[in-house]
Amino acid sequence: MESVQPRDELAARLMETPIATPFDYDEDGKQDGFLRLYHSRETNGYGYVPIPVISVKNGKGPTAFLVGGNHGNEYEGIVALMNLARDLEQASVQGRVIVLPSLNFPAVMAGTRSSPLDGSNLNRCFPGDAMGSPTHVIAHYVSSVLLPLADLVIDLHAGGRSSQFIPCALVREGRNEHETAKSARLADWFGAPISFVSKGKGGGGSLTLAGECARQAIPCLTAELGGGETLSQQGLKLAMDGVLRILSQCGILASTVPPTMTTTRWVKKGPDTRLHAHVAGIFEPRIELGEYVSPGRVAGLIHLPDFPMRKPEEVRFESSGYVLSRHVPALVGRGDELCTFVTDVIR
Repeated sequence: MESVQPRDELAARLMETPIATPFDYDEDGKQDGFLRLYHSRETNGYGYVPIPVISVKNGKGPTAFLVGGNHGNEYEGIVALMNLARDLEQASVQGRVIVLPSLNFPAVMAGTRSSPLDGSNLNRCFPGDAMGSPTHVIAHYVSSVLLPLADLVIDLHAGGRSSQFIPCALVREGRNEHETAKSARLADWFGAPISFVSKGKGGGGSLTLAGECARQAIPCLTAELGGGETLSQQGLKLAMDGVLRILSQCGILASTVPPTMTTTRWVKKGPDTRLHAHVAGIFEPRIELGEYVSPGRVAGLIHLPDFPMRKPEEVRFESSGYVLSRHVPALVGRGDELCTFVTDVIR
């Protein structure tokens, strides 16, 4: 017979968090400190993992929850939100801004996509588990403590180790047109070169932070700001300017003059807008980010080190669009994504 968990254990998974918060989010003022994620490990049996957190509150108004470091090796958002957190003052805020510039702090300090504590990808762990591994506990804290406070969420990403992106914004399709429109408005304000609406069926779907926001009907914007484990100046500037524009447009920074808004170009992904490697080898790209491609166009060659006399394998596009991202580094395995492309949409 299948075992049934006691009711109080189930309640703990759903309601209580083992993470300690250093201050009261409801207090006015600028506060900073470290969330304490208690975790027993080989080198320290009774220690905690510190996760930096900043809260700036001034009276009544909307709450913005700003996230960097959801993946630890995506740096534009981390640096942008640290810069913003230092500059924010209580007097300039109407409402509340909660900033976690390095949400997956263990991964940030290790320079990895996933956590070195448990090997888990935080952005595939939502809504999390209060009794789970450290990464699931972080996701649970966000889902159960922070998101109920939030009127909007901004989650800043990049391509990490494996991809380079044109700086872009994406929003999840809501349960209805009204919810989708509220998130799309964030993308218009953010002002990335291109934006698109995701149906949430790939890349982690409902297990992502954006998926959890959609479940809780909270407008959420996700940005991809660069990649290759570098720090793009273009992506960093977009992150800083775009966040300030959103905070200004929603009234949280009403007294601040936001950077000039640019018009985003709305695009869409089709059912077959990803190219994957069908063999392992060294990928020689023949495409540039933003380039328009048509069916039959060569995306690149895959050279075969184990068969040096064999001609490289060609990878070709089967439909048309603009190149949104491409793989880095050169070494690829069978099944690796080589590039993503998008097409224009009329809004």
